[in-house]
Amino acid sequence: MRSLLPQRLAATMGASLEELAAQIGVQGAKVKELKTAKADAGAIKEAVDALLALKKELTALDPSHALAIVDKKAKKKGGGDAPKGGGGGAQKPSKKELRMAERAKKAEAGAAAPKADAAASADVFGEVPTIMSTELSNKVWTPVSAVTYEAVGATVLVRARLHTVRAKGNLAFLVLRQGCFTVQAVAAAGGDAGVPKAMIAFVGKIPSESIVDVEAVVAAADVASCSQSDVELAVKSVFVVSKSLPDLPFQIVDASRNENEPKDGEVVVGLDTRLNHRVIDLRTPANQAIMRVRAAVPLLFASYLDANGFVGTNSPKLLAGASEGGSSVFKLDYFGRDCCLAQSPQLYKQMLSACADFERIYEIGPVFRAEDSNTRRHLCEFTGLDFEMAIYEHYYEILHVFSELFAHIFSSLESKFAKELGIISQVYPFEPFKFLPKALRISFAEGIELLRGAGVTEEMQGSFDDLSTEHEKTLGDIVKAKYGTDFFIMDKYPLSIRPFYTMPDPETYGKVPPAQQLSNSFDMFMRGQEIVSGAQRVHDHALLMERVNFCHSGGGHGGPAPEDIKGYTDAFKYGAFPHGGGGVGLERVVMLYLGLTNIRKVSCFPRDPTRLTP
Repeated sequence: MRSLLPQRLAATMGASLEELAAQIGVQGAKVKELKTAKADAGAIKEAVDALLALKKELTALDPSHALAIVDKKAKKKGGGDAPKGGGGGAQKPSKKELRMAERAKKAEAGAAAPKADAAASADVFGEVPTIMSTELSNKVWTPVSAVTYEAVGATVLVRARLHTVRAKGNLAFLVLRQGCFTVQAVAAAGGDAGVPKAMIAFVGKIPSESIVDVEAVVAAADVASCSQSDVELAVKSVFVVSKSLPDLPFQIVDASRNENEPKDGEVVVGLDTRLNHRVIDLRTPANQAIMRVRAAVPLLFASYLDANGFVGTNSPKLLAGASEGGSSVFKLDYFGRDCCLAQSPQLYKQMLSACADFERIYEIGPVFRAEDSNTRRHLCEFTGLDFEMAIYEHYYEILHVFSELFAHIFSSLESKFAKELGIISQVYPFEPFKFLPKALRISFAEGIELLRGAGVTEEMQGSFDDLSTEHEKTLGDIVKAKYGTDFFIMDKYPLSIRPFYTMPDPETYGKVPPAQQLSNSFDMFMRGQEIVSGAQRVHDHALLMERVNFCHSGGGHGGPAPEDIKGYTDAFKYGAFPHGGGGVGLERVVMLYLGLTNIRKVSCFPRDPTRLTP
């Protein structure tokens, strides 16, 4: 550490007699400490010089002071003390003067002691200046997650938030938090290895959520309340990097409790309060873990598809018209022309896969839905995970890819994020997600029969109507009980409830009334809720135009006007691969995998019909 002696000497300019006496006491102790430790000769000389400089300044103010430098030659020349009653020399002090001098000496020593303690403590606790990138050191920082039993005995430097602090007597207990990991730190005053007593008082006054630097030795311990449960940190130094306001919108410890089992007197932080102060809410270990699981899913999605010949792409989000028809689009002005935000990448991923010869493509990107829906499972902006692929014979080729893809995602989360899943379950308890190596597949008609067997009558659920949310949940419970899986595929949906680009089922198209026709389409379910809507797409231009015109005129699912999607339909005039695919809502997948009750818990800054900030 760079010597602070020059700065300290500069600070003495204009100091009072008492201040100089105190500084001399501190510097003398420093010299003694350096000599005892057999420090470098240069450091000792610097300290001695600083001590002499202080004494010279004091001597200039009061040559008779007990700490002043004595001119031994002058004293010898003058013959020492004058005899009693003698003339010409200084008289011997009276008893009263001696008592006053002794009291002054003790007062000076008392004033010097705390200053000396403070000076000795300056290197082990305090507040650091604002970090403005003035230097780059060779310090090695250790993440809290790396403070493990294997590191016992090592000295580590940790930067983390002060989760909680409790100081009493000669001890201070700190819980440090970084991301979803926590570790206990203990500062003990007294003894050869102890920290200064003043540090305990300092640490006890640091507001929770402040960012601190802690240097400490890793020691074995049993601390069940922290994620790093088999170790603790024996504190050597604590410095505040950024101090939090003492009054928070809510306490992190309150937001980190099991929300399903609040105890008497415990504060329960509501979802709106959390979302209004989202940056505070996201600090909780459970939310940190949720967002890490969320971040993993797109990576797992992409890694599987990359390994199976898919190419990552990006489609435009500014469109001239709705991709799927309807009014659920966000409209805006585009240099004087009407424009809307993309409801999905559907039309463009078909063009890339089937018409532009990429054959196998995927996209991870934002999706916008202007649906005035305030349900627990809908957002106005979410992340879509989409893929589209050329097929050779049958759309079940798509189902095979989806089945293996989700098995890859589910098994990877289970094996690689066990610690995060454990942290989440402490606040949001959930049953482990169950799935089969090869996804269960049932037809839409079989699903209807299962519902009827559970008491859902034909009047409540027709054979060609779409399933309601409640019917989906009921079906999910039935499938879980019968087949032991939370994930399954249901295919052969009625054509009337699918978009215009969906390939009709060859066994029913044109052979039965339109309301009874089926399609080569499918949905996928997690815990009884739909997460994927997919299908084989129409690749024949004539059939595509037939479906566009039929749906736009009021038939089936409805759809955009032919002129609004001319760029899309024209692409199929020049030959297109048979193809199909599906889209996944990232937030919904994570919500259902973790058994969460609201999709907003999975979005960093959710957007719904009532929330546009923060």
